[in-house]
Amino acid sequence: MAYQLYRNTTLGNTLQETLDELIQFGQITPTLALKVLVHFDRTMNQSLAQKVKNRLTFKAGKLNTYRFCDNVWTFLLSDVEFRDVSELCKGETVKIVACDGKAAPPTTND
Repeated sequence: MAYQLYRNTTLGNTLQETLDELIQFGQITPTLALKVLVHFDRTMNQSLAQKVKNRLTFKAGKLNTYRFCDNVWTFLLSDVEFRDVSELCKGETVKIVACDGKAAPPTTND
């Protein structure tokens, strides 16, 4: 089972809303919708790991909170600057969730 981080993105939310509508209209079963979401999770994790080669650096004015649980790091930062080769982007408050892409993700009993 892959990490489910990307279900909370615009693309993931839209997919879930569409699947819910298809279930309501009786066009697909809840079991099929779950299989689609699991495939989405696996594909997003694989695609980002294999196809995205961009690197960026960031600097935070303050590390507000950090936590490590179930092989997942969560950082809450403020006054953050992200830089790549040619661009600078600033964020007032940023949450970073980082998972070990090589480790097996935690299993859930949902």
